[in-house]
Formats: sequence, C-alpha cells, structure tokens
Amino acid sequence: MPIRIQSELPAKERLENENIFVMDEFRAMHQDIRPLKVCILNLMPLKEETELQLLRVLSNTPLQVDVVFMNVKSHISQNTSASHLNKFYITLDDVREQKFDGLIITGAPVEQIPFEEVDYWEELCEIMDWSKENVTSTLHICWGAQAGMYYHFGLDKASLSKKITGIYKHRVMKRKEPLVRGFDDEFYAPHSRYTEVPSSAVHSCEDLTVLAESDEAGIYIAMAGAGKQIFVTGHPEYDRMTLDKEYRRDMGKGLNPDVPANYYPCDDPEQEPLLQWRSHSINLYSNWLNYYVYQVTPYEL
Repeated sequence: MPIRIQSELPAKERLENENIFVMDEFRAMHQDIRPLKVCILNLMPLKEETELQLLRVLSNTPLQVDVVFMNVKSHISQNTSASHLNKFYITLDDVREQKFDGLIITGAPVEQIPFEEVDYWEELCEIMDWSKENVTSTLHICWGAQAGMYYHFGLDKASLSKKITGIYKHRVMKRKEPLVRGFDDEFYAPHSRYTEVPSSAVHSCEDLTVLAESDEAGIYIAMAGAGKQIFVTGHPEYDRMTLDKEYRRDMGKGLNPDVPANYYPCDDPEQEPLLQWRSHSINLYSNWLNYYVYQVTPYEL
C-alpha cells in the first residue's frame, strides 16, 4: 500500500521516479480505508533530504500510511525555506487535540550541546509529554533517541573521544521481539554522532530492553513500555551517499574527519560507497509500523 503525502511536496516526484507508490489527498479521499496517521517531527537541518529518506523506508509496507511533518516553532531553520515549512509543516499547536498512530522524532546536529541549552528543548519536552497520551508508539532516532532516553528515564549522554561515523556491525539481542523479526544475527547500520548514552546505563535501566548492540558503536535499539517508546541510536534511514556528503562537508570545514568506517570500498573515498543496510532499515520501519502501531492502535483514534 502507499504512503499518503501532500500533492505538492517536492519529495513526491522523486519517490514516483523511484517507483515508490505514493498517493495524494485526492485519491486517498476516495478509498474506504482508515490509514495509519504518522507524524514526523523533523529536527534535521536539511529537511527535504530527511523527508525523502524517511518516506522511502515507510513506503515498504502493505499498510496505508498518512504522513504529516512537524517542526518546532522555537527554532528558526537556516537550511530550509520558510515557504516550504509554512506550506508542508505543522506545529504541536495545530494538532494538540489530535491523536496519532505513530510519531517519529529525528536526530538533530545539537548532540554536543547540553539538552537544556538546546533552544527548542522545552518545546521538545512538551511534544514528548503530549505523545504519552496522544501517540500509540514513538520512534526516536539518533539524537532524538538520546533526548528521549534523557527525558523519559533520566539517562544522560556522554561525549565520545572521537566521532562515530560509518557502517557498523550489530548483533540481535532479543530474537523473539517483533521489532527485530526477520533480522540476521548480525547486520549493519549507519551511525554519525559525537555522543552516546553509555551501554552500561541503558542495560541498568529496568524500564529499557536492549534489542540490538554493537561492540564498536554501542547500543543500537532499545525499547520501553512494550514498544510505547523505541530508541534507535543510529541513522537507518540514511541513503547511500549521506555519510559521503557529511564527510566531504567536514573536510571542507577543515575538521580533518576520519573516513567513515566500513563505508567506501578499500576505505577509498573516491569509490562509490557500498549500500549494506537498506534491507534491515526497511525491515525495522515495517516491523515498527506493523507490530507496534497497526496491531495495537484502536480503529477509532
């Protein structure tokens, strides 16, 4: 089944060119079906790029998904036009009385700033508090996962000696949990961050269950409340060239970054990166939508 998005969203044409089934509002109105309502709180600076990445992975499911994008009003985006945000994005004030089947909270390039010093921290806390009663399941990604574990369970992040960037091997810890159903015993996923929530702290938290972990990159997937909150510390939605763009951006800034691990053939940035995580990424999002949203959400929200 398709994902339903606004007719004029720029990502629509790109998705259709990739043979991804996308439905606009007109066609959706003529179907007798209750689609899943999923809100994406997009905190990434390049919002249109993140829109495309997330819509790709949400499209590979037999469920019809009605997607809306949310932003925070307490932060002015420097990389996305105001016209795009005004046309395609909502704020919490617009949907405060509504309920959603799923919520995705993305990462953000603020991980080296203490949570309370992020200019939209109070608004994000308000959104996470709202989600407790108004969202069936919330999926937190990268910094969004760190922020969620801090807000819900008081687990603070810690700085790393150097940035974790690249494609890392992970192992499944809880084979019977539906979120990792269909995963190989070992699988790869992208990470790009300067901080982490220490593995020892996550394992010691009685409210959290670790589903996947890496010797190099630490905790990858943790879950609370039978899936009410899910935390993914990496970026499974990244496409083939995202880490390459980040690497070249940091090179251009004179940061002398490490070459992303296990990413380029022979660690040669002049070669096209290998796409090694797409199947597990799609599986992760499909499992989340099916087992933690569709199977438990009421028909009448």
